Amino acid sequence: MKLYGLIGKHIKHSFSPSYFAEKFRNEGLIDVDYRLFPLSRISEFKKLIATEPDLTGLNVTIPYKTLIIPFLDSISEEAKTVGAVNTIKFTGTKTIGFNTDVFGFTESLKAHIGKENYLSKALILGTGGASKAISFALNQLNIKYQHVSRNAGKGLLTYENLNKSVIEKHLIIINTSPLGMAPNINSYPDLPYKAIGKQHLLFDLVYNPERTVFMKKGIEKGATVLNGLQMLHLQAEKSWEIWQEP
Repeated sequence: MKLYGLIGKHIKHSFSPSYFAEKFRNEGLIDVDYRLFPLSRISEFKKLIATEPDLTGLNVTIPYKTLIIPFLDSISEEAKTVGAVNTIKFTGTKTIGFNTDVFGFTESLKAHIGKENYLSKALILGTGGASKAISFALNQLNIKYQHVSRNAGKGLLTYENLNKSVIEKHLIIINTSPLGMAPNINSYPDLPYKAIGKQHLLFDLVYNPERTVFMKKGIEKGATVLNGLQMLHLQAEKSWEIWQEP
């Protein structure tokens, strides 16, 4: 049997198992399975691969996209540049890390972005592994961006820095943090939402719930909003392509 799965910390609400189960059914694939492997700490990865010899591929989610790297035998050039891995391929006894978030985000964003957004700047909320893929993708699209963090740091804005002027200059706002993710669906990034208008695009990488408070607040101001479900599908298909490569 070929076994695939997802590693992360709080993953019981993930859509990935149902997505791949449907894919396997539609494509008539047998003797394959996709499971959730919650890890309380990244060091448990070693035990996982030792006890699951059928593992062929894994997806990686919060908070292990950067922490997983030292545990892998090698990573792709793109993943190395990004500094984060969300896909692992098993080849014999070797593990190779890739990043398909870049592809998923880029294709999803391009389908919804307007000319005014390209000419503007982006705010990336959060500084974790997902944010690294987003900044890499925005660089490829020639869209300038600024990271926003709860904690002050070099080159970072804090949420306290976000005022009307900042929001008006950044027409793309991307939430890469877990704020608003099930089960904590009432949490949301602390922004001056009054400054958001119809020219803004709010992209929430969270896909469960389908419409987060962050997105709802954007809708109230006439902004275009997008969740992470299309990105999930795109990156999942890209992961599948990588796993099937000889």
